[in-house]
Amino acid sequence: MITPTSTLSDSDVAITAARAGADVVRDLYGRRLTRIDKGAGDFATAADVAAEKAILDIIRAARPDDGVLGEEGGQQGAAGAARQWRVDPLCGTLNYAVGTMLVAVNVALRDGAAAVADPFSGEVFCTDGESAWVRGEGGDARLTPTSATRLVDVNLDPPFPSAPGFRAVGLLAHPLFVERFRPRVASSTLALAWVAAGKRAAYVTDGEGLSESVHFAAGIAVCRAAGCVVTGIDGTPIGPGTRGLVAAADAETHELLMSM
Repeated sequence: MITPTSTLSDSDVAITAARAGADVVRDLYGRRLTRIDKGAGDFATAADVAAEKAILDIIRAARPDDGVLGEEGGQQGAAGAARQWRVDPLCGTLNYAVGTMLVAVNVALRDGAAAVADPFSGEVFCTDGESAWVRGEGGDARLTPTSATRLVDVNLDPPFPSAPGFRAVGLLAHPLFVERFRPRVASSTLALAWVAAGKRAAYVTDGEGLSESVHFAAGIAVCRAAGCVVTGIDGTPIGPGTRGLVAAADAETHELLMSM
């Protein structure tokens, strides 16, 4: 039985929308899909477009007056609306297109609820803007960050706006990093949700304007609500002018990364 979308809370809207997108991504996985060139080696697939439509259908039905910025469709509804959603229907398109299941579906209300769905595990990492949890087949469980794994995901995708001051490859070669951590190379913002869930000690990426990005908004929201330390690569609070992103499970891990 489907719950009427008009009665859903913001977190339920985010979760329902992310799951709708994840269903499309999972259903189309492994098919030969049309590619849409976006320039500079980037592209979308028919799955990206179809998943975004499924997400927008949920948001429009539940919150018809809200604005939505989608990775594929751009601004939908009023750009000046007080409530704005950020939608990345398939984060990890390059992985997906070659049959790798490391992808995420991201839905976030600015300064509010958010959800990061893993289409293949069935997990949805969620926040209502205050608390954070993961929803799976066994129900809901609180997200509890921990650095116990000592695994740090690092995004090595260009561009590198902070170079030469910061290069991720330099971080990986730092003697203190080698002594304390083990690197993993992430190609989906699912890695941010893994920090919140205790599956990773930290996530590091360069970049610009990530707090408002359709790619990162949901992951940042989940990490913050879970109690992670989230800053730019220079340790400053995340905001419109911040460079890069460091999401760490705890203050000690964050301080270590900053020292490098």
